[in-house]
Amino acid sequence: MTQWEQNLAELGLTLPPVVPPVAAYIPAIRTGSLVYTSGQLPFVDGRLSAVGKVGAEVSIEEAKEAARLCALNALAAVHDLVGLDAVVRIVKVVGFVASAPGFGDQPVVINGASEFLGQVFGDAGKHARSAVGVSELPKNTPVEVELIAEVR
Repeated sequence: MTQWEQNLAELGLTLPPVVPPVAAYIPAIRTGSLVYTSGQLPFVDGRLSAVGKVGAEVSIEEAKEAARLCALNALAAVHDLVGLDAVVRIVKVVGFVASAPGFGDQPVVINGASEFLGQVFGDAGKHARSAVGVSELPKNTPVEVELIAEVR
């Protein structure tokens, strides 16, 4: 068992199947030593873990969990393309938060993804990041996360 598999198991998780695209794109693409994932939604078994705006219908804790699920789905896309054993480090995370008017804790929400990546990859999971508040996201999801990974 690899270290990342052991870390996922300790979190009670396994990599899910790659979420099929909901539009005209592919889940992940490699160029050189980088893998870029498309924005991932918090799907679990084909259903969104939450819907609505953070700070209104969705609590910060629910949104943090949704961000973690987005990151898990992004790792599944990376794994399907190159295998997580090839990951050298997570370079960048971009998180979008569907925000109710006045909500300003987008960084706290995206910590759900960032902290999860640190739990899986240790120091190699530390990354640059953007956390952006938006008015709407696809399928009324509260969170969308994409990442860039350096690979061997």
